Amino acid sequence: MSNQVTEFDPKAFRRALGNFATGITVITAQTPSGEKTGVTANSFNSVSLDPALILWSIDKRSGSCEIFEQASHFAVNILAADQIDVSNHFARPSDDKFAGVEYSEGFGGAPVLPHTSACFQCESYETLDGGDHWILIGKVVAFEDAGRAPLVYHQGSYSVVMPHSRFPANTEEQPEAVQKLEGRLSDNLYYLMTQAVRSYQADYAPLQLSTGLRTSEARMLMVLQANPKLSLKDLLKEVNMPDIEVKEATDILQRKGLITSADDCYDITEQGNEQAEALWRLSEEEQDKMFSQFSDEELTTFKKVLSTLAAN
Repeated sequence: MSNQVTEFDPKAFRRALGNFATGITVITAQTPSGEKTGVTANSFNSVSLDPALILWSIDKRSGSCEIFEQASHFAVNILAADQIDVSNHFARPSDDKFAGVEYSEGFGGAPVLPHTSACFQCESYETLDGGDHWILIGKVVAFEDAGRAPLVYHQGSYSVVMPHSRFPANTEEQPEAVQKLEGRLSDNLYYLMTQAVRSYQADYAPLQLSTGLRTSEARMLMVLQANPKLSLKDLLKEVNMPDIEVKEATDILQRKGLITSADDCYDITEQGNEQAEALWRLSEEEQDKMFSQFSDEELTTFKKVLSTLAAN
């Protein structure tokens, strides 16, 4: 591999790990004395089917470690795609993370959050030393599968799952059931939109990455060009990213001299404006290439449809 790295910079290592898409969970627990905690984590994974074991990890510096150590059970709340606010809430330090938060008590009093994609209630099974983290293994004693689309974390940004539906090119070799499904999908507008977005991104993403900026950094720069002097709170609303990733992206952009920070607000620099313009040029060139085959009338109708759907 030409870009192999052997000297570990923690931030670079973390960014490389971000290429592995994960779900997002809120792990909750309660001590016998009634002290509750909840932490946002994407380190959740399955371990065993028999017995039913799962694991996740927590930073040893976390103030919640003692609660998980004392608790007999914990709950793994797998967040649904519309629960970004829940993820951000439990990722922030707070004296009482459950103030104003709806929940029910599960096994061992562990808070179970509503409207999630799934939830696993676990008996504390084993704790292992994992470097700067504790690895907590839980034995699943109950679970709920709501079947809601999950919230996904990839390259420092929140994402959603889109079904991958690549079929063999030769339809004559496809099973009858597959051909029937493909025929139905070809008339499904939502499916066609997601396929179109996937095709567009497949061409555009490598061009955007060639600028030296990751998707999260490019998004933030373009937002700041359109909306100068945004506070951290406003940035979170605009770029749709977790707090920690916004902070990391702003650190990187500041080191590159593309943005500045003053009076608790971020602003774009002249160099940042030039970089943002380059990103817009790439976007416009890709747009021209993808839509050049359509007439002005067709594009006007297409924009109207998209604008109406976005407003809804």
